[in-house]
Amino acid sequence: MEVAALVALTLLLGALVILVAFAVGRRKEEIKEETEQAAESSAEASAAKGPTSKKQKQDKQRSRKDKPAQHNFSHPLLAASLKGHSGNVTCLDFSSNGKYLASCADDRTIRIWSTKDFLEREHKCLRANVELDHAMLVRFSPDSRAFITWLANGDAIRIFKMIKKDDGTFSFKAASEDFPQKHKAPIVNIGIAETGKFIMSASTDTTILIWDLKGELLASINTNQMTNSYAAVSPCGRFVASCGFTPDVKVWEVCFGKGGEFREVARAFDLKGHSAGVHAFDFSNDSHRMVTVSKDGTWKLWNTDVEYKKQQDPYLLRTVPCSSSDGSRVALSPDGRVVAISDGCNVAMFDSTTGKLEEELRGVHSQGITDLRFDINSRFLACSGDKAIRVFHNAPGYRVAIRDMQDMLKKAQNEAMKQRLQQQIREAQSALDAALAAPVE
Repeated sequence: MEVAALVALTLLLGALVILVAFAVGRRKEEIKEETEQAAESSAEASAAKGPTSKKQKQDKQRSRKDKPAQHNFSHPLLAASLKGHSGNVTCLDFSSNGKYLASCADDRTIRIWSTKDFLEREHKCLRANVELDHAMLVRFSPDSRAFITWLANGDAIRIFKMIKKDDGTFSFKAASEDFPQKHKAPIVNIGIAETGKFIMSASTDTTILIWDLKGELLASINTNQMTNSYAAVSPCGRFVASCGFTPDVKVWEVCFGKGGEFREVARAFDLKGHSAGVHAFDFSNDSHRMVTVSKDGTWKLWNTDVEYKKQQDPYLLRTVPCSSSDGSRVALSPDGRVVAISDGCNVAMFDSTTGKLEEELRGVHSQGITDLRFDINSRFLACSGDKAIRVFHNAPGYRVAIRDMQDMLKKAQNEAMKQRLQQQIREAQSALDAALAAPVE
């Protein structure tokens, strides 16, 4: 009995040992399988992670590489590079008192620069914010105490008053209401008459609108040019002119009565002579000269000091070959001595009297030039084309002035006149030498 019990116990223990050994062996295999799977999963994850992080790194490097580098430009005539805007500058305007330069950009700001800072190392500016929009065009009022803008999204004119503070700086206050929306096509330009009597806006169709300063519409002009490429108010404040698809420039007089009341818009004269559409034009400060640049590859200078009411036509002074393209702008220095023309990113400066090419400024901006302007004193030429504004010394203007006065000196018979001309020549030469000796930025 005891022997049988012992045998049974022995068999039971043996079975338990076999079961335990089997379970341990099975568990080892499971652990091995789990380890292998974990290793495989880890390898897959590592393989997936490797290329992704590498790709991210490449994308990051590419992103840095694709980011446009700051456009650096230098030239002996460069007086200043104004770099306050964070967006592309679309328009410039000098005030008629010669103290300020206004610029607007798609960064929703308008900036007012002091011209006396152009030759300093620091170029400070005052900023006016455009609420919920951005300005495409900006023009100073005749008294330099306000400016008008064209809103990109609002398709309307907005007036800003410049309020002088005790410290000499300005704050800016927008008018409570914008002008009503009347144009049906994109705007090419706006302007305000130096007389302060009217505001002009022109669109790319064939429409020019004349407004009073309160936003009341006075007149609508159909230019009949198929499209308008440019329009402007003359510096004297009497004329509005436009150019476009047709090979001419049309000029109207905006007429007011003795009491200041608006009367009519009357056709004044045309500039005819180009063989293709006209890109742009500009007036001299006294409105006695106009310059035009055309798709026909020339610029022309005209004498517009004529009695047009007696049917006298302007007459052509000269035609000069030049490079131009869609979007080209032309600027005539206020004294009428220099013609500047933009072509893409480049600017050419000519002697208006002889047509001689005086300066070529190449690669001024990283993008096509959007605006080109001389200051009221003919000292500087400013242009925009990316986020910067380049300001150049008008060295060609000094050189042309010196040549003009030297010619006058040869013909002068009065001793007092000779002495005065000699003094003016010395002053112009001194200004030219100072401009050429200025440090390059």
